[in-house]
Amino acid sequence: MKTPTFFCVATTALCLAATVMAQAQPTPPPAAPADPPVWSVGGIKFSGLIDGYYSFNFNHPASQNNNLRNFEVKANQFSLNMTKFTMEHDPDPVGFKLDLGFGRAWEVFHATDPATTDVVRYIPQAYVSLKPKNAGGLQIDFGKFYTSAGAELTENNLTWNYGRGYLYTNGPYYHMGLRVAKPLSEKFAVGFQLVNGWNNVEDNNTGKTLGFTTAFTPNKKISWYNNYYVGPEKTSTNAGKRNFFDTVLNLNPTDRAAFYVNFDYGNEAKVGTGSANWLALGLSSRFQTTEKIALAIRYEHYNDRDGFITGQAQKLNSFTVTGEYKWLQGLLARLEYRRDWSNQAYFDHGNELASWKNQDTITLGVVAFFGPTR
Repeated sequence: MKTPTFFCVATTALCLAATVMAQAQPTPPPAAPADPPVWSVGGIKFSGLIDGYYSFNFNHPASQNNNLRNFEVKANQFSLNMTKFTMEHDPDPVGFKLDLGFGRAWEVFHATDPATTDVVRYIPQAYVSLKPKNAGGLQIDFGKFYTSAGAELTENNLTWNYGRGYLYTNGPYYHMGLRVAKPLSEKFAVGFQLVNGWNNVEDNNTGKTLGFTTAFTPNKKISWYNNYYVGPEKTSTNAGKRNFFDTVLNLNPTDRAAFYVNFDYGNEAKVGTGSANWLALGLSSRFQTTEKIALAIRYEHYNDRDGFITGQAQKLNSFTVTGEYKWLQGLLARLEYRRDWSNQAYFDHGNELASWKNQDTITLGVVAFFGPTR
């Protein structure tokens, strides 16, 4: 498949812009601007964000939707992605975290929950924590919390690109249940989770999903995370378990350059015989070219061998380049070009649904946030 001229022009323009701005710096640029000051009352910390965008889709889909996107889903219009307000208290030994959210992103986030979006979409996370003082860093969380899987995070001020890639979009978003984490040394930690399943505050069967996690951080330049979830995910039956393995390797050679490699493998056993398999690879890099400007590049390959995830057996690819500008603490803008393509006709084109093998978009997103971001 030939890459369109626009793809080359857009990529070259963003790279040149970042290079020129970097050369204008008389000395090596410092790290990105610090997080906004912490807002707190007593022992409770407050944070929040407002996130909106305009996305232009060159396929001009009549549905006004960008296929295979989970947050920047609306095409050729201004949209509110998400707003979020957080209250949290560090466990000492008891703590909690409560997120309140509004916007289309949270509808997408909770779209498959048996509890229905009307019940859960306004609460992205809600859990209590226990961290006994003499337990060597052991922490126990109970409630609803983001998944441990994946390299990309949920909020846009915490990620490198504006839109999420296939590995985030097609993996678990959150879980409801118990989460335990314990450092075994300064460099290695393990975790265990007992949860309802994928993206369900209310379970769709009587079985439970088990999660096993490890975190290896030998130094500030390297970190390696592994996540394995196994359990029944089908409605009204515990037969045919889903196995999902996710691994993320982060590399931070300098204060201005960072990279990650993310690999996923999934298997869904059928009730009778056979199974569906999928695997995916994500590669990403981020360069802080000046104090306020950064450039992020991401490539992903997603092989939905049996069509279990996307509804059609296909090999998907995605390339994204994102330019970021931080006006000041707590306010950033991102201009992003993304190209998706498949070996099958899957993307909407005009009034023709699933008639095109590729999709090109340009998105401008603006995020304002305050309080702690980690």
